[in-house]
Amino acid sequence: MESPAAGTNPRVAVFLICIASALLLSFQASKIWLADYRVHTDRVDQMERGIALEPRNGAAWDRTGRVRQTDFENPDPVGALTDFQKAVQYDPLSADYWMDLAGAYEATGNLPLARDAFDHARNIYPGSAQVAWIYGNFLLRQDEFDEGFAQLNQAARTDPNLVPLAISRSWHSNQDVNLLLDKVLPANADAYFQAIDFMVAAGQPAPALVIWERILSLGKPVALPRSFPLLELLIHTDRAEDASRTWREALAAAGLPHAEPLSGSLIWNGDFSSDFAEGGLGWRWNSPFGAAIDFDAPPAPGGRSVRLDFGGAANVDLTAPLEFVPVEPAHSYHFHAMVHTEGLTTESGILFAISDPNHNRALNILTENLTGSQTWRSVDADFATGSETHFLLVQLRRFQSRLFENRLNGTAWIADISLKASTSEERQPAQ
Repeated sequence: MESPAAGTNPRVAVFLICIASALLLSFQASKIWLADYRVHTDRVDQMERGIALEPRNGAAWDRTGRVRQTDFENPDPVGALTDFQKAVQYDPLSADYWMDLAGAYEATGNLPLARDAFDHARNIYPGSAQVAWIYGNFLLRQDEFDEGFAQLNQAARTDPNLVPLAISRSWHSNQDVNLLLDKVLPANADAYFQAIDFMVAAGQPAPALVIWERILSLGKPVALPRSFPLLELLIHTDRAEDASRTWREALAAAGLPHAEPLSGSLIWNGDFSSDFAEGGLGWRWNSPFGAAIDFDAPPAPGGRSVRLDFGGAANVDLTAPLEFVPVEPAHSYHFHAMVHTEGLTTESGILFAISDPNHNRALNILTENLTGSQTWRSVDADFATGSETHFLLVQLRRFQSRLFENRLNGTAWIADISLKASTSEERQPAQ
């Protein structure tokens, strides 16, 4: 008969095997954890100790190489190169590791091997925007512009988030807007508008206009506000003729009426038949505290008036509605508006201010200050622009009152606003 002790031996053996396996797994897990911990310390000495525990870990070699590359106090480009070589040795299917190796070869002056490493990365991941982007920049550094720009184009088409960087790199490499449009950017309005934004920030109206024409050539509708940054640049760089043309084109592209006023006025929407554009060469309103705006009936049939209600909550500093108007330098003009007030308090009422927004003190026209209650009346001014004036800023103004009880109450209406070249040279400029 088998003894009880002998019958338990297989179970004990299985138990001991399980314990040994668990200990081995725990040891391996601890070893992996310790290696990973050391590799992520960003201290090269600790990272090397971590790699020693897992020498076939390509990610660990690559991370160590990148830390060596960015250690500006103790640079070690040769050590980084060795690390990246180990990374691709143990993980040859990682495009990222091959690109890191290519960068290390370039940093040590070995351009042929850098190209070879880039070729490996491109073969592994031919559709990668990141690979195309990094390789394209490498080519630009070698003055290989055609292929470099082609790579940037591939990157931007694959990943639209790279479009702003592609614009910047292209422009700083070669300030040719047609090359940017033809070789680098995807042929779509979003990319082109980002290029316009770049040119606006750089203060470059001429290339921005070329890009605008490319947008129009697409033949697609364009929301009016998308043209505002370009128009703002044209206004502040005194390009009146370009601004006038671009404004008409922007209105047409947005499907809005774009014929110039039949009256010959330079003021757009002077009868307020349309809502405020809030940009470009249209009316703008800046919502000051203490003033509310709406549309109302005009003094005569046609169009609308703008009604401004002041509720007595503030000593309002009113600078709108306002509009930028392209004009000719050294020309005579006649300004006209219809104004109606009802119960405007304080000694500071409403008036129109006409100035040159780009040249201080070149022009400063103020119409009559209207307070209290006034029936509809004509407000007019004759003046001549200066030799450098290409734009006028026309705005409704109310200067803050200096009185103790200075909160503004009442209502004002404005309508039928126009600015025309004077037909008589006998008119004297307003003072």
